Amino acid sequence: MRLFHSPASPYVRKVMMAAWERNVQDSIEILGSAAGPVVRDPNIVAVNSSGKVPCAILPSGAPLFDSRVISQYVDSLASPEGSLYPADRRFEILTLEALGDAMLDACLLCRYETVMRPKELYWEDWFNGQMAKVDSGLDDLENKWFDALTTGGFHAGAIAGACTLGYLDFRFPDKDWRTTHPKLAQWFADVSKRPSMHETFPKG
Repeated sequence: MRLFHSPASPYVRKVMMAAWERNVQDSIEILGSAAGPVVRDPNIVAVNSSGKVPCAILPSGAPLFDSRVISQYVDSLASPEGSLYPADRRFEILTLEALGDAMLDACLLCRYETVMRPKELYWEDWFNGQMAKVDSGLDDLENKWFDALTTGGFHAGAIAGACTLGYLDFRFPDKDWRTTHPKLAQWFADVSKRPSMHETFPKG
């Protein structure tokens, strides 16, 4: 499998963490990309009209996107034993993964509002509205979803949660989410010791 890659993308990180957790990282050929929210990479657009990463190309030439789809494919490359999407919890884990992705979507919109948009067009209410989604997600991870997040090994939902928290630290280092979410903070400190987290640390 070939994978269009961006070293700062939390969605790409999800896929690569899944590969490391399933020990199939060596089966992935990394393709560089110039994907952006304004100027798209024509090489990606040729196989994925959104132009977003991650985008995978299978040995058959067929494309796969987005991160939730590619992560499930990566999981299928290894033995069913130890799956990141265990059958008895599949929809719970997919929902937890979707929560992490929704928080990441909001983070990216905040990032674009502060970095990409011309300063004279900055919309503070928009930024605050997106960050409110992140905050309510953090509250749910700390309370409503904590048992699902931390039970049954480091599954795909846990990977999504870890990538989300890692992206907050990476792009919003002044946001103190730990003080108000102590259980989540301790869990993140523990899982940050995993090789999959070290090997996929974002850059750029």
